[in-house]
Amino acid sequence: SRTYSPPVCLLQLFIVALSFAYFSKALTGAYMKSSITQIERRFDLSSTHIGLIDGSFEMGNLLFLAAVSHFGAKLHRPRLIAVGCFLMAVGAFLTDLELPACEKSKRCGLMHQTSVTFALCVVAACVRESSSNMWIYVFLGNALRGIGETPVTPLGISYIDDFSKAENSPFYIGKKLTITLLGPMFGFLLGSYCAKLYVDIGYVDMESVTITPRDSRWVGAWWMGFFVSSVLLLTSSIPFWFLPRSLPQQEGEEEKPDETQEAGTEALSSNHNLNFTEIAKGFLPSLKRLVGTPAYFLLLCGSILKFNSFIGMFTFKAKYMEQQFGQSASRANFLIGVLNLPAVAVGIFLGGLLMKRYKLSVVSGAQLSFATSFLAYLLLLLQFGTKCDNLPVAGLTISYNGYLFSVSTMLFSECNSDCSCSAEEWDPVCSDSGITYISPCLAGCLTSSGHGKHTLFHNCSCVSESYPPGSSMSVRLGQCPHAKSCSRSFTSYMAISVLSSFINSLGATPGYMVIIRCIAPELKSLALGIQAMVTRTLGGIPAPVYFGALIDSTCLKWSIKKCGGRGACRMYDSDMFIFLGLITCLSGSAYFFIIAVIVLLRRQFQKSDGETATQKPKSSREIELQVPSDPPDATNASNDPPNQSQAPKV
Repeated sequence: SRTYSPPVCLLQLFIVALSFAYFSKALTGAYMKSSITQIERRFDLSSTHIGLIDGSFEMGNLLFLAAVSHFGAKLHRPRLIAVGCFLMAVGAFLTDLELPACEKSKRCGLMHQTSVTFALCVVAACVRESSSNMWIYVFLGNALRGIGETPVTPLGISYIDDFSKAENSPFYIGKKLTITLLGPMFGFLLGSYCAKLYVDIGYVDMESVTITPRDSRWVGAWWMGFFVSSVLLLTSSIPFWFLPRSLPQQEGEEEKPDETQEAGTEALSSNHNLNFTEIAKGFLPSLKRLVGTPAYFLLLCGSILKFNSFIGMFTFKAKYMEQQFGQSASRANFLIGVLNLPAVAVGIFLGGLLMKRYKLSVVSGAQLSFATSFLAYLLLLLQFGTKCDNLPVAGLTISYNGYLFSVSTMLFSECNSDCSCSAEEWDPVCSDSGITYISPCLAGCLTSSGHGKHTLFHNCSCVSESYPPGSSMSVRLGQCPHAKSCSRSFTSYMAISVLSSFINSLGATPGYMVIIRCIAPELKSLALGIQAMVTRTLGGIPAPVYFGALIDSTCLKWSIKKCGGRGACRMYDSDMFIFLGLITCLSGSAYFFIIAVIVLLRRQFQKSDGETATQKPKSSREIELQVPSDPPDATNASNDPPNQSQAPKV
């Protein structure tokens, strides 16, 4: 029976440790995405501002990514990964320093108070609001997580690819990516659970809170999940401190195509006093050589566009589900966690399995990646047919008589002109006719009954304008739900979204391997690092900001901070909530570059096949005579594109 040698056991241990590290960092990142709405409401921020905070992760990542990718390949990669996991744990803890007690000042607007108590509470809230910049902790913590994540991806993948068989590498990476996808799944489920809990849970009597998780003013206990994330990240750093810098050649393993890099790594391993000046001298030549590879450069351009599209969609997907289909933040996060992400995990695993089973070449892998991605893109276009109409809100989307469906800002009417209502107030109430009014005052209500969430308002003069004679003139707290047809549209949207996610993920592992195999073996770590740095610089940082600005442009009703100034948006125009269009344009543009890469790779390998066929007729005697007389050929051959016999099957 076959037994595992020590190198194989250590490699398996590294894969397990790296998978857990990926799981932990992915869980934290997904939890941050799931908490976007809660953080936005907690600090009264616009979508543009929250997009900037979300992009701080990429800003931190950008600071060190290129240097770590280049120098890290020549240093102790497992220990660098351990340091990165520790920094991510500190960043998650720093994000959590905004304590729930800081939310107490906001309870004043959520409970019925006497006029004197309310006035004192507003003054206290104004003092706190003017001096509190606690959102900076979220920004800095997210940036520190980005710094810590820097060595994990490029060094982890290159370590696996260096010390495993060429045909096993895609399968190992596929398994790692599959386990990684469990992280976002649990991250969104954790976000769903925390979004159900009120932010001041344990500090306030929940019976006195008049809003529900479906209310646009609800703030969930977003701070709780970062405690869990910090512990997981700290635990994931431990195994890497004890793993070796490099692994010896496995017994019975064939020579790997990147033996030049392994030899260089072993040579560096014997020299513990590295000369950083000598290492730095090779950076610019390596970078020039990398960017000068046409296939890699075109892949980079396509990745930038695809990453912009992905980041914009992933950041605001839950928000889109809330605003377009009337889902709560908790339910939106739950559905993403149990439907979309498992489909992605299965797709990535099957993609890696296909690469291993059929030993697909670089060209075949690129074609598979393009075919699955383009089919998913076509399915994305179907989502334009799944939308809901605007909620009928008097003064915003319809007139007070309930018949003129046109976007307007006529908040006042004859029915509430004598009520001295504030246009800045947002305390929606729902009538039996399905029309929402911005506040009981703007509904013209005169009396109330009940307590807390069960409060009813009566004798509402504005309600009578859209009611048949003799109908009820009472309203209840909260916005009216969407029509039943919206539920059917949401079901169609989720079905298309899940199927599209699965098909698109089938090409994830082949796409990764194309990047690794289309460049020289010794440039693998740098190639992955530069790709991550450029896509995050031109996609991860600006995409949340301009996607957020697009979303802000559709806002119909802004909240007003207690001390003045615009806060978070309370309601969006679903007819103008068109960020799906921006996603479509960005993704569609990327396919021009991907097609060019496939054409380029096919020509490159056809040329290599032709050269191989030309050399075959030579006799063995001619070859024997040429080898001693022309030794530099071996060196030059290593710099040429690999031919059919040399090309590793990925």
